[in-house]
Amino acid sequence: MLTIHGRATSSNVQAVMWAVAELGLAHERRDVGGAFGGTDTDAFRAMNPMGRVPVLQDGDVTMFESQAILRYVAARYGTGAFWPEGAVARAPVDQWMEWAKTAVAPAVVYKVFWQLVRTAKADRDHATLAEGVAEAKALMQVAEAQIAQHGWLAGPEMSLADIAFGTSLYRYFTLPFERADYPHLRRYYDQLCDRPAYAEHVMVSFEPLRVAGA
Repeated sequence: MLTIHGRATSSNVQAVMWAVAELGLAHERRDVGGAFGGTDTDAFRAMNPMGRVPVLQDGDVTMFESQAILRYVAARYGTGAFWPEGAVARAPVDQWMEWAKTAVAPAVVYKVFWQLVRTAKADRDHATLAEGVAEAKALMQVAEAQIAQHGWLAGPEMSLADIAFGTSLYRYFTLPFERADYPHLRRYYDQLCDRPAYAEHVMVSFEPLRVAGA
């Protein structure tokens, strides 16, 4: 039984929960962080000195940092293309997984989402928002080409790269801003929405995170 500490509305927690559900692993998620608090306790800080979610407990293993958790879970419990064993086969999955986290998430989540949901209209940084929208457009064009060629982000089958990337897409497609028309990306997103694990753990309303006046 895996234990995941973190609120359901956290995109980093969502990535872990989606992966765990795709792998069919027995698990329990505990509401921690945000409005639930609990990250400043001695017990939680002993698991993650940064005081952030998610935290994974798997027997004697306790981990923080969502990307590291994803790799651990996939390496221990995944099979096939999800997280290949060989370094050469795994390289493109790892590469696109990092691209999703270091390029896509900052643009979509930390610039667009943060300005539209986590910041009151009167306080929005419109330059940051515009920058995030422009970055998202360029990044999704990259994803469009990759998906058009391979079907999935890192190859012909679903992998951990899709977990890292797809988690940002729910916010990308549901936030009120102008998006370019990328048909392969749209088909890919619709395909994700049809997956029960994605629908349950990623398509989570972010309205509880909306600040007054946003």
